[in-house]
This record gives sequence, C-alpha cells and structure tokens, in this order.
Amino acid sequence: QVQLVESGGGLVQAGGSLRLSCAASRSVFTIYDMGWFRQVPVKQRELVAGISRSGNTNYADSVKARFTIYIENAKNTVYLQMNSLKHEDTAVYYCEAGGTTRYWGQGSQVTVST
Repeated sequence: QVQLVESGGGLVQAGGSLRLSCAASRSVFTIYDMGWFRQVPVKQRELVAGISRSGNTNYADSVKARFTIYIENAKNTVYLQMNSLKHEDTAVYYCEAGGTTRYWGQGSQVTVST
C-alpha cells in the first residue's frame, strides 16, 4: 500500500506560479512511475506530466515549457512546479503512482483567475 498526500493548491492570478507537492508514505520512486493528472467537470482525467522510474519525463503539449515535474528522494516527494499559469490550467490536480496497482492522491484544487 502507498499513501499519497498532496499539498500546494490554491488560487493564483494568470501568469503566476504554484508548486504542488505529493508526499509518499514510503520510498516508491524506484518502484513506480509517477504522474500528475488533472480533471475538470465533465472531462476525463488527463496526464499533465510524468516521470519514470529511470527519471525520464514527459509533458502534455499544453504545459510544455511551463510545468516541471521532479522528485526529491530524501523527502519521498514528487513536485509539480507550474509557471506562467493560464485560466485553462484551472482543475483538480492528482498525483499518481503507477504500477500493477495505481495509487492516487486526494486531489488539489488549482484555480487560475483572469
């Protein structure tokens, strides 16, 4: 079992920055690929950024060059640094540990005002 606890969401003006954190209950980054997803009402949850066990990263086209996913192993934490935020980035963001079983954080609301 893995528990993922998110923090760092909130309200920010367009053009601003936020950093989301996802703390894992144990060291998991050599076991699971990690990802940040987001969801808005009536839409499917979409992958925003991922980092593999080997450290390779990938990003949705809509966030490339603005968002960065990275891991701090000593804190068992994966982060999503979000810069140059846009109104369309408004969503509930979820971190995920993916393997044969998928584990999810509780979700963090990010609201970007115009």
